[in-house]
Amino acid sequence: MPLRVYNTLTSGKEEFVPLRPGKVGMYVCGVTVYDYSHIGHARANVVFDVICRYLRFLGYDVTYVRNYTDIDDKIINRANADGVPYNVISERFITEFDRDMAQLGLELPTFQPKATDHVGDIIDLVARLIDKGHAYAAGGDVYFCVEKFATYLKLSGRNLEEMQAGARIEVDEKKRHPMDFALWKEAKPGEPFWESPWGKGRPGWHIECSAMSIRYLGETFDIHGGGKDLIFPHHENEIAQSEAATGRPFVRYWLHNGFVNINAEKMSKSLGNFFTIREVLEKYDSEVLRFFLISAHYRSPLDFSDQNLTEAESGMERIYSALAGIDAALANGKGAPGAKVNPDLLNDAERELLDKSDTLPVRFTDAMDDDFNTAQAIGHIFDLVRCINRSLDEGGGRSGAGLALFSRVRDKMRDVGKVLGVFISEPAAYLERIKTRKLAGLELTPAAIESLIAERAMARKAKDFKRSDEIRDFLLARDIQLLDSAQGTTWKVK
Repeated sequence: MPLRVYNTLTSGKEEFVPLRPGKVGMYVCGVTVYDYSHIGHARANVVFDVICRYLRFLGYDVTYVRNYTDIDDKIINRANADGVPYNVISERFITEFDRDMAQLGLELPTFQPKATDHVGDIIDLVARLIDKGHAYAAGGDVYFCVEKFATYLKLSGRNLEEMQAGARIEVDEKKRHPMDFALWKEAKPGEPFWESPWGKGRPGWHIECSAMSIRYLGETFDIHGGGKDLIFPHHENEIAQSEAATGRPFVRYWLHNGFVNINAEKMSKSLGNFFTIREVLEKYDSEVLRFFLISAHYRSPLDFSDQNLTEAESGMERIYSALAGIDAALANGKGAPGAKVNPDLLNDAERELLDKSDTLPVRFTDAMDDDFNTAQAIGHIFDLVRCINRSLDEGGGRSGAGLALFSRVRDKMRDVGKVLGVFISEPAAYLERIKTRKLAGLELTPAAIESLIAERAMARKAKDFKRSDEIRDFLLARDIQLLDSAQGTTWKVK
């Protein structure tokens, strides 16, 4: 089926048809760089990284733009508090943001423009709005006149009169209407500034994104994304000023990801439930966090909690353990490289695995074509993992046909993983990484555990089952679970 996306502008799913065949222009609002990024930022950026990957998987040539807002009141306030120039703050937190995104496995956007590098574009756009009667200068400030744009608030579906009646906006005598918003701000003493036709000043927040998106993608482009919290006022104002300036539709499809809640409460600094990405990655592997962030549909709210992160970690271990089982079978097997899969030579479990693996690409694309439904796609992956484990338990991969099947399954899992950006590590290395991370908080070292396992093996051989059980229970009490098999005893951290 064709790709269908939920368009906030029309409040419904629509078939995705790009402006130019085979090409997609996508702009996603980046961070205001005055502090460390939090898990809300992580969700938005991982979501649109997956969307970009999937569009490229479908064969589109995607131009992906994600900006940095590197001049803003919050940046200036932080700089003043720290006693440094504003650009010291912005460059510092651009570096920190880039480090966080790299840890989460994000691919680099095509362009990552900074607002301060596009002040000339911004001034030109503001001048166009004044010339067309959609903006006015008031002292050293310039405001957009919302009453002059007939379809203002079409994205959020709000009513201007009702908003004006209930507005809690600080009275500004410069404005002609309380909802008018700043395109250009007069510089206050001691603030950074740029020369403009209206005097020394700096851009307003909303106009930055309009100028940068038009600069790199044109006056009309395909997808604009961001968090749900940006629908109003940021994206609403982007539409108004862009379309008023160009006379053309600004964006064809508006995509917005849902909020991150902390233990069922909205994330908020005032509630003390505000977590940065770096804080979360001190406790959890970056791939686990990424997997958790795509485990729900991107438009749904996501409840962040230790329990949910632990469940995501367990899910990743299930996937990687199955892949490690395949790798072990392939390493020990004697199948010819590139051998064909002959269903007649497979056992029942292997035939089920063949069916599930061969249909995975279709089931995966069906899920992703339904508004990028990663939750459903992951469900299909776990369905395949169940079949892998059953096949391994029943001796799968011992024949040449079985080994050829395992090789095919591994390749299909890797193809899907590349789109989602997960389970792309070497399975053995990932499992060891998780084991080491979990052990860091325990009193036992891997060497001590292996020593106890060896002692237990000797006790079992001597039929000293009392001692064998004591060792098992001792380790289990410390969250070390022993796994006995015909090949010996292995262990994992619960």
